[in-house]
Amino acid sequence: MADEKDKAVQMVLQDTTANPAPLGLLGFGMTTVLLNLANAGIIHLSAMVLAMGICYGGLAQIIAGIEEWKKKNTFGATAFTSYGTFWWSFVVLLLLPKTEMGSAFALDTAGVIAYLIMWGIFTLVMFIGTLRLNRALQVVFLSLTILFFLLAAKDATGSASLGTFAGYEGIFCGLSAIYAGLAQVLNEVYGRTVWPLGPVK
Repeated sequence: MADEKDKAVQMVLQDTTANPAPLGLLGFGMTTVLLNLANAGIIHLSAMVLAMGICYGGLAQIIAGIEEWKKKNTFGATAFTSYGTFWWSFVVLLLLPKTEMGSAFALDTAGVIAYLIMWGIFTLVMFIGTLRLNRALQVVFLSLTILFFLLAAKDATGSASLGTFAGYEGIFCGLSAIYAGLAQVLNEVYGRTVWPLGPVK
């Protein structure tokens, strides 16, 4: 009996939860496409974009980030939670100055430029992390890095044409995230590679 008690008991926990990455990628991608349709001048920046920023781009990504944390995926948890709160901060930036409480805090161009540059730097470092993951994510994070710096340059120069170009580049970025998200869904459902992600060997 003593020998049996002294034996180490090994417990193996099997993760049976779903992959949260497609939710995060689609929340980011669809919201990014819609916002940049406005940046490109194709649609107006309406309540629809803000609602997507709060609900799908914001809340859905934060949920995905929490789920990635539970799976011990530091990259996914950091990326999805950060960009989810980015969308919430973006909506707050637009709406806060219009409220009675925030009316004294007008949008400051220099502040917005600094905001975009900081997000660009963060995204650039996250892009370096994708070099160990797959080509699809590399496209998403590289194009998002370029987008943040293009938007900062547009605000710094006041160039409408640069803003339009940034809008189209942002549409590409959003579509690449949608592809990466849907590819993971389809590949899992069919049990084979339907849409390739280009994993790094």
